[in-house]
Amino acid sequence: MARVLRRIGCDINFPKEQTCCGQPAFNSGYWDDAKAVAERFLRIFDQGECVVGPSGSCITMVRKFYPELLTQPEDKFSKYYEFSEFLTNVAKVEDVGASFTHKVTVHDSCHALRELGISDGPRQLLRKVKGLELIEMSHAEECCGFGGTFAVKFGMISSAMGETKSQNAEMTGAEFVTSIDPSCLMHLDGVLRKKQSALQTIHLASILASEAAQ
Repeated sequence: MARVLRRIGCDINFPKEQTCCGQPAFNSGYWDDAKAVAERFLRIFDQGECVVGPSGSCITMVRKFYPELLTQPEDKFSKYYEFSEFLTNVAKVEDVGASFTHKVTVHDSCHALRELGISDGPRQLLRKVKGLELIEMSHAEECCGFGGTFAVKFGMISSAMGETKSQNAEMTGAEFVTSIDPSCLMHLDGVLRKKQSALQTIHLASILASEAAQ
């Protein structure tokens, strides 16, 4: 992600002391613990003009749930962006000079799609990647079954949902399934590896960071 942002002219600062946004604790009902993590998170990123994250889930936590957790106005968190959202809506860039000669399908992650309204942006970026063939899967917008703590509490349901999603992806004939949430990709990777599928997972940022061999 940092490589792509530098390529389009952004000055990057990566605070080494950064940790979790607090979502796991928040979703599990431990709001006091989540609040302490959230306050630390905001202190660390206070000086950034824009804060860009590679996870729609984490950015959703900050933009949509920090106002509730910290009882502060939503506009206080408006500088936090998901990666593809920043590229298309803020930097106004679609072609980042990437080259990736493979067939790719997209999984829409729940938080990014339903809370942030992100759907077209990742696809716009992928269509500008040299050599990439974008193939849409059936029900791309359906949950993969991970859902954070949901996958732990309801493992059988989570596994079944992951199996359905992986089958939809495999039926496209794509070589890679991509998303803007690492957690979804982690879940799908586990499902695909267990059944020894040839389909691989890859984050959107890794595709956009790829360049043609010189």
